[in-house]
Amino acid sequence: MSQTLNIRRVAGALGAEISGVDLSASLSDETIADIRHALVEHQVIFFRDQSLSPAQQVAFGARFGPLNIHPYVAGMDGQPEVMEIIKEPSDKINFGGGWHSDMSFLETPAIGSILYAVELPDWGGDTLFASQAAAYDALSPGLKATLEGLNAVHSASREYSAQGHSAQKRGAMKVAEADGYVGEYVHPMVLIHPESGRKALYVNPAFTLRIEGWKTSESKALLDYLFNHCRYEGFTCRFGWRPGSVAFWDNRSVWHFALNDYPGQRRHMRRVTVDPWPVSDCASIAAE
Repeated sequence: MSQTLNIRRVAGALGAEISGVDLSASLSDETIADIRHALVEHQVIFFRDQSLSPAQQVAFGARFGPLNIHPYVAGMDGQPEVMEIIKEPSDKINFGGGWHSDMSFLETPAIGSILYAVELPDWGGDTLFASQAAAYDALSPGLKATLEGLNAVHSASREYSAQGHSAQKRGAMKVAEADGYVGEYVHPMVLIHPESGRKALYVNPAFTLRIEGWKTSESKALLDYLFNHCRYEGFTCRFGWRPGSVAFWDNRSVWHFALNDYPGQRRHMRRVTVDPWPVSDCASIAAE
């Protein structure tokens, strides 16, 4: 039986909070389809008051596509699809503390991430989200036309290098440095969403190195302009976590930023990341 979802928008550019569904339950195909439609429409969706074991989070995530195993961050023992994102009170640097789109450094980037709050600080620790579809819509016709003919080169080489933010040592996370050549992959700078057909910018400060066919020095001015444009406040929403909260965001059109504003406190989250849905499934959704 399909559960009736109550959907409330939380900001103008993106974001909606959904109630009326228990994500730990065995959900019907109709309910999963409704959640998927809400994700595509709102770009990031939030749920409150959930109780998810790691296995239940995996089961929910797997309803949307095959789950990713992160190449640099160790997953849970026996549950490698589950990444535990933990900042201990003694840690100074958090994980995800900069604007980025998950896994754009892969040849086939992940399409969505599902983050569940286990333990939270007494204050702080919110996550910001920015719509890259709204960022694209706000560009001039001339810049849109220019960008639609360009590709960008993405890599983990900078962010997961010895000096990179993501590779810094943390008390309760095992993060490997990207040793040597880790691969560079080319993606369009304007991504057409395979389900909605909406266009979005697809570059980010963490993993985009340069524009394909351009020198790094030549790329810098345009990329810096876009990075600054893409985080404009009007394109964003902010989520205040509570234990049992879930955020599910679409990496094809959303940046996110985990705020590191809770010194001396512990924050424990669990994430599963969804790889692309089968092409046939995307085509069926687009036809509805």
